[in-house]
Amino acid sequence: MKQWYEELFENYALKYEQEGFTHGTMGECDFLEKEINYDKNTRILDIGCGTGRHSIELAKRGYEVVGIDLSESLLNRAKEKAIGKSLSLEFYQYDARNLPFVDEFDLVYILCEGGFCLMETDQMNYQILASAAKALKPGGLLIFTALNALYPLYHSVKELMADNLNSGNTEEHSFDLMTFRESSLFNIEDDLGNKKTIHCNERYYVPSEITWLLQTLNFKNIEIFGANLGAFSRNNLLSPDNYEMLVIAKI
Repeated sequence: MKQWYEELFENYALKYEQEGFTHGTMGECDFLEKEINYDKNTRILDIGCGTGRHSIELAKRGYEVVGIDLSESLLNRAKEKAIGKSLSLEFYQYDARNLPFVDEFDLVYILCEGGFCLMETDQMNYQILASAAKALKPGGLLIFTALNALYPLYHSVKELMADNLNSGNTEEHSFDLMTFRESSLFNIEDDLGNKKTIHCNERYYVPSEITWLLQTLNFKNIEIFGANLGAFSRNNLLSPDNYEMLVIAKI
């Protein structure tokens, strides 16, 4: 049985590129470049690369990038775009929980829910972080975004549910205060015109959880900021108004 994220991204590459969260690529890549001090010798792994928007932009800027994703549809689109731009970068279909890389990358990033927060259990989400840690060279940098549990807690779960229902994107919505899991029902139409109902389930995290998870994987210098779409910055202090948090850590 396919999980909701597998079903969602099946034949969804073109629709994916129309999603609002995909429009911040340039600013996000600017931030990644700054974090690695514009060092073109940096080898980069993009976990949950989707259609390759960050991977391709960084490759255009002269970096060696490997992109991985679970969706064949999204990867095919990424490869098509890279070929169209005459770029040489690698894309592979892998499960982010079980990557084959060991001590290979200077930077690993997981952006805009590129796997982390989407898994069925906390253990599976943790396995993604463990896989990223294993892929990094000693001294390597991990940058990722995570759903910020302070947001629904501060704004009240009731208010969050109302906002989502009023957006017209969901028909059913709930937030479990015991597990910090948000369940929602989405009606979508894929690239082939097929209409689907997707039952989504995502995990929100509080900053202290993220810090503890990373510490168990021997990360240090763990820093957490507010994640603003297309405008990542160390000047953005995390607040309950941030839907996502931006995490930076060294192994």
